Amino acid sequence: MDIKHAKDYLYWLYYQYLLITCCYVLEPWEQSMFHTIFITVFAMVVYTAYVFIPIHIHLALEFFSQLLGDQRESTVAIMK
Repeated sequence: MDIKHAKDYLYWLYYQYLLITCCYVLEPWEQSMFHTIFITVFAMVVYTAYVFIPIHIHLALEFFSQLLGDQRESTVAIMK
């Protein structure tokens, strides 16, 4: 894949984004505001997913492992 083909592909993806979001009908200052808000919301969603999804997956795995009978010994039982 050469540079020109990759560049054309990125332009095509950007054009598809403009068509899907209907940004091509906005004025330039409205487009920049829309893109800023969209990028901000997208960044917040990615950050939230990065922080909270692993915690929820860990808790769900712990819960289901206890339901299926794989109960670990508690630290209190080990200490006695």
